[in-house]
Amino acid sequence: MSDLEPRHPASIRKPRRVVGRSLAFRDVGLADAAFLVELRTDPEKGRFLSATAPDVRAQTEWLERYATSEGQAYFIIEDHGGDSLGCVRLYDARGDSFCWGSWILRYGAPQTAALESALMVYALGIDHFGFHRAHFDVRKENERVWTFHERFGARRIGETGADYLYTLDGPEIGRSRARYAKFLPEPVTVEWPA
Repeated sequence: MSDLEPRHPASIRKPRRVVGRSLAFRDVGLADAAFLVELRTDPEKGRFLSATAPDVRAQTEWLERYATSEGQAYFIIEDHGGDSLGCVRLYDARGDSFCWGSWILRYGAPQTAALESALMVYALGIDHFGFHRAHFDVRKENERVWTFHERFGARRIGETGADYLYTLDGPEIGRSRARYAKFLPEPVTVEWPA
């Protein structure tokens, strides 16, 4: 398949790999279960996520279901040397909008990894999946992350008891991609399964 998939209708598919300036997203596999459990059960990082049991077998079973599911893409974020740095997931397509979350970077990840991985998410969602905007929620207590999104141009549109709800439209995504272009100066390369 070519690098540029048909854009319409917008949908989330599972690329094998997405390559940016210094990072790559790799579609998760069963061998990633222990790493994901480690990330999600970290007392500091996991406190803003839905509860995850420290059970590698349960994570493996979830990954088996994910492998045959449609409408979501779950990635391990790696450096170009193949070291696992974190994870991110795109899901919940609603018309021309996609959601992203499950975004965690391990301690010791490069300082620029958050910004570059966010730019890669938007490049994938807009340029390759055909969406025009994004929606997501962030725990109210996770001030560092919702501040990041607001600086990126996200607009708070509501809240639940635990979360702030956001939207980010295409023009604002474009402005932020241009503003932070030095972190992802070239288009991402997408490798699709054979």
